Amino acid sequence: MRVVRHKSVLIIILLILAAGFALFRWWQGPLLPAYTIALTPLVQTVVATGRVETVSRTQVGSEITGVVLERRVQEGDQVSPGDLLLVLKSDEIATQVRQAETALTELATSRRPQAAAELASAKAQLEQASREAARRRNLEAGVLSAEEIEKAVEAERLARNNFEVVRLRTTALAPGQVEEALLRERLAAAQAQLAKTKIRAEVAGTVLTLDVEPGDLVQPGRTLFTIALNGNTEIRVPFDERNLPRFALQQNAVVIADAYPDQSFPARINFIAPSIDPQRGTVEVRLLVDPVPDFLRQDMTVSVNVETNRRERALVIPNDALSSIKGNKAVVLLVRDGKIHRQQVTLGLRGLAMSEVVSGLSQGDQVLADAESSLTEGARVRLKQQNKSLVNPVDDTDSKNELPVKFD
Repeated sequence: MRVVRHKSVLIIILLILAAGFALFRWWQGPLLPAYTIALTPLVQTVVATGRVETVSRTQVGSEITGVVLERRVQEGDQVSPGDLLLVLKSDEIATQVRQAETALTELATSRRPQAAAELASAKAQLEQASREAARRRNLEAGVLSAEEIEKAVEAERLARNNFEVVRLRTTALAPGQVEEALLRERLAAAQAQLAKTKIRAEVAGTVLTLDVEPGDLVQPGRTLFTIALNGNTEIRVPFDERNLPRFALQQNAVVIADAYPDQSFPARINFIAPSIDPQRGTVEVRLLVDPVPDFLRQDMTVSVNVETNRRERALVIPNDALSSIKGNKAVVLLVRDGKIHRQQVTLGLRGLAMSEVVSGLSQGDQVLADAESSLTEGARVRLKQQNKSLVNPVDDTDSKNELPVKFD
């Protein structure tokens, strides 16, 4: 019976201790997650999506109307000035070239010698007519009638006119004169048209697009190829205009191509647009890529992470511990001696997950992770430290340090 009594006393003591511990825990307050404010490096970045573009592009078309006979390049091919891109059907123009060449040959071998012979004949006829007219004028009066003398003079005049006509024609057919010049111009025009049936690259670059296939009818004004000129490669990004004050020329950035997420590469800002797109509320920022990765392609989608500011050592607080944010002011639930105190803080650099505390908190202070807690001022709480690390959140690709701005 004494053993039973001892057991009853032990149970009562345990119940009293359990009740006392529960009462103590109740007095201490609920167990809530919290952060400890620490000094750590902090990087402020702005993130957005952009596209890869070469600085210059050129569009290639045809100067004449024709049917495509052959295409010599594909998308992605590297071309140099003079490289053949496209061949058009040229039968009709080639015939015009041959006709012009034949006309020049005929001029040299037939028309010009014939004109020279005609000139010699006309000259001989003129000389004969002139001698006959002179002879008849010199005969004694009464030997020849006036009519016969007039006929001789008229024959001389006709022979002289014929000689002048033949001489002018022969002169026109002479080497380097009008007729040859006209035929050579006709040949040059036909050859120029024939050359236009072979469309060649005027610049060095990469073929981006082609909009033509063999058998297509092409006309002037239609774009057949787009070529990206060799040279600098840029990334164009439309950032929200709210971030404009944070940007400056030569700021560094880290770029990640959606197709190659494990191969980031550097870039730097080399242009900030002087105007805002009123429809989208964005400002265009261009970043220069140098060196250009081998995998980078024209119009490729990339994520750009621009470093706009940095603190080597700053008091850092997770953003979910902030409430009532107005400008650079916010309220945190500071815990001292186990009690809650609403504390106003001044913020510096703002990130997507963490921000800098300029004033209102000190290193080692503890704040509740839930800034919207309904607990009243002075309420007691117990703290459970969160696992979120404040020691080294400086990786540029870490979303913890990004500004709260991201565009798709």
